[in-house]
Amino acid sequence: MSRRRRLVSIRDLSDADLRQLTERGAWFGGRAADGFEPLRGLVVGSFFRMTSTRTRTAFASAALRLGAGHVAYGPNDLQLNTGESIEDTARVFGRMLDALVVRTDGHSAELEALAGQERMAVINAMSIEEHPTQALADLTTMHRQFGRVDGLRVLYVGEGNNSAVALALALSRFGEVELTLCCPPGYGVDPEVVALSQRQAKAHDGVLLESDDPATAMSDADIVYTTRWQTTGTSKPDPNWLQVFDPFRVDERLMERHPRAIFMHDLPAHRGQEVTGAVLDGPTSIAFDQAENKLHSAKAVLEWCLTA
Repeated sequence: MSRRRRLVSIRDLSDADLRQLTERGAWFGGRAADGFEPLRGLVVGSFFRMTSTRTRTAFASAALRLGAGHVAYGPNDLQLNTGESIEDTARVFGRMLDALVVRTDGHSAELEALAGQERMAVINAMSIEEHPTQALADLTTMHRQFGRVDGLRVLYVGEGNNSAVALALALSRFGEVELTLCCPPGYGVDPEVVALSQRQAKAHDGVLLESDDPATAMSDADIVYTTRWQTTGTSKPDPNWLQVFDPFRVDERLMERHPRAIFMHDLPAHRGQEVTGAVLDGPTSIAFDQAENKLHSAKAVLEWCLTA
């Protein structure tokens, strides 16, 4: 048996893989995919140490709709809690499962340990450092909305969290994309990720900029994107952090600066914090289409991992 593909980071994908997964996710969103079951006879596991609504449901539904079986594990279900090593767990899983979708409550070292065996594909459903499957769902959403990703102008507003990291790593590898990361001082994307993404953008005739002023960060964007200010599984040491973030709320005034823009949000949303209800529930918002596209993108990821 050849080694299964893995998706621990967007860095694991070639440019061709990234485009394939984006276009395939869009294809799965169409009626032509109905009844397509390329994973019949395979078994996909999901191991979520933290809460999840969209990602967990998307991958479980995707596995079942593609013909695979599905086994779900919660944070207290495995012998990891009694001291079994993650390496031994991976070896056992690799003899019983074809793929494992994992959301950790920490860093990606656990994912790397699970991916150390060769029999089972491992998919990062979110770690502290990066949320690659979110970025792939975002790319699928953009492709379905605009018919392309190349050439889009994207303004990201908010915390430089794991979703922002994955978005920067992914968007910077499409042609002529303009991405501005507008984050509060001290809450930006990791400088090493920014530097890598800027090099990638330059190589693809695009640009990635940083800003700390939503009012001047970019004009006439195609997409305004935000995420919740309190990332799942993290906390902020500054007790007054809400005051720092307050100017970064996406409201009607900000959207008026981008009259042709659509609004995206990876959800869950906290109306009145990172976005007003009028924007999230308004006519420019495609946040719930974006959530649905997690299912279509999850199908593309599972197919890519398991049918190579």
